[in-house]
Amino acid sequence: MTESNPYQTPDKAVRLQAQDLLFQAPFAALAFLRPDTGLPSLSRIALTTDEAGCPVSLISTLAEHTRALSACPNCALLIEGPADKGDPLTHPRLTLHVIAQPVHRGMAGYSALRDRYLAHRPKAKLYIDFADFGLVRFTIQDGLLNAGFGKAFRLAAQDF
Repeated sequence: MTESNPYQTPDKAVRLQAQDLLFQAPFAALAFLRPDTGLPSLSRIALTTDEAGCPVSLISTLAEHTRALSACPNCALLIEGPADKGDPLTHPRLTLHVIAQPVHRGMAGYSALRDRYLAHRPKAKLYIDFADFGLVRFTIQDGLLNAGFGKAFRLAAQDF
């Protein structure tokens, strides 16, 4: 059986499309490995970006995904483009392979990241300062953009 590479070489327009999907995403699906079984699992999380364009979320220590990320910070985010109607498989989507890094209160940059998060997600003001909530930054390792039928691109971290 002959292997084929379905990925095209990304150009500036493709990189901008991927960046736009990331910057405009209000949420993402977070894929992680459960530490108790090693099985993969998913959770939906709110999302924004830091000033450098890294994805950021606010998560609770009570959530299964928070405990899982503490055990293994390697994870993935699935970000979908707007889909008012039609077949969702024809709409753009971005998979990011990332490493989760908690940003704790008292760390350098925490206050600025907290303020930025609240500027994008103002409803989080209700619970961002609860003891069981914390910010997490996802450092992008690489990505896959499916921009529609026959339009697949492998992206490097520097493309973001």
